Amino acid sequence: MLTDLVQIRFQGEKKRDENMKFRQFMKSRDYSDRILRRIAEEIEDQIDCTECANCCKVATAVLQERDIERLSGALRLPRARVIAEYAMENDEGLVLRRTEEAGCVFLDGKACTIYEDRPDSCRRFPNVVRGNGSIASRMWEFVDRAT
Repeated sequence: MLTDLVQIRFQGEKKRDENMKFRQFMKSRDYSDRILRRIAEEIEDQIDCTECANCCKVATAVLQERDIERLSGALRLPRARVIAEYAMENDEGLVLRRTEEAGCVFLDGKACTIYEDRPDSCRRFPNVVRGNGSIASRMWEFVDRAT
């Protein structure tokens, strides 16, 4: 499985036309989520979150109220302090604080220091099997995420 961010971006851009054709193909057919779910589960089984941590380096983790409460308990800090020290606002809403250089504030090398208590958006990543909408509808977004 490819984990080098430069190569992932290069391959995503190189195959953009092919991926757009796949998106159109998916939109023009009615697939049972059951079939796609089986394929997606096989793909997710191959993904090891501790292998590269690229998602933690480049993606944002949106925080819901229950995530803040979970972090508050795990860190043994008041809710307000968790938000002040570990969260920030962006166009997606409240997200885990991050830097361009290091990524997520809780990333230590390739390990998540709050793995057992990570936000739901992190738990669902890469959103192949779990997530909002049908699997087919989420597959349409893969083209945009490929780079």
